[in-house]
Amino acid sequence: MKWQQALADYRHYLKIERGLSDNTQQNYIRDIKKLVLFLDTHGLTDNPIQIAKETVQRFIYEVAKTMNPRSQARIISGLKSFFNYLVFEEYRKDHPLDLIESPKIGRKLPDTLSEDEINTLISAIDLSKPEGERNRAMIETLYGCGLRASELINLKISDLFFEEDFIKVTGKGDKQRFVPISPINKKYIEIYRMEIRIHQIIQKGFEDILFLNRRGKQLTRAMLFTIVKRLAEKIGLQKNISPHTFRHSFATHLLQNGADLRAIQQMLGHESITTTEIYFHINRNDLSRVMNEFHPRKGDG
Repeated sequence: MKWQQALADYRHYLKIERGLSDNTQQNYIRDIKKLVLFLDTHGLTDNPIQIAKETVQRFIYEVAKTMNPRSQARIISGLKSFFNYLVFEEYRKDHPLDLIESPKIGRKLPDTLSEDEINTLISAIDLSKPEGERNRAMIETLYGCGLRASELINLKISDLFFEEDFIKVTGKGDKQRFVPISPINKKYIEIYRMEIRIHQIIQKGFEDILFLNRRGKQLTRAMLFTIVKRLAEKIGLQKNISPHTFRHSFATHLLQNGADLRAIQQMLGHESITTTEIYFHINRNDLSRVMNEFHPRKGDG
């Protein structure tokens, strides 16, 4: 089996059997391609079936010189997943990473924005330009519904159930969920639709996509990131933010205001409550304050 065939089969497995998104598939494949490049660079001809653990170790030691522990852990995880697949499909009997451990890394807490910082960012949007109304509606939706960047740019008009106060969101692995939407969020989306989008020439195939670029096509993830970065620069924000920061802020602010962790899990579309529990760590100080302020045994013993 050659690497090209193995990668094609593996990608099919990630898409069909694991239901992973295109972005996630690309990340998995990219890690394996780094191993293939290492083999080519060193004149090694090992194929996916023959490659030994010593060769994989050499590759990991090589990448460790230029990568931080988190990146190393991600590559090791990606390689383990690939060779797990080969063993599962009975292409191999052994696993070349069985005894290789990922570097120890601390759990990175996501950056968040305060309500004031979010309000300042939104206020900085130039509404004198047509794209201003679109950008305001997008930021409000990122924060108001806790969406991922890919979920926002793929949002369709047919996904808006405003009479029921919900939107339908298609998340990772094409899994769908319904997320509540607030009156103010609906208001800004409708302003964008009725005052800006309605006047655009929309390209064929994009008629149902909600947020469009100036050419009447679907907005890209890169453009969404650029919009957020430029807003942060405009107000002199010192934090390094991305569209995902609004999702983290959405979850953190809900928890701070007393929302149930299970409800937040459903709105974020997390398969496991463990993923959502990271916001519990962010909010630990607030929980300690509540305990000290309200518990009947708060006094000295």
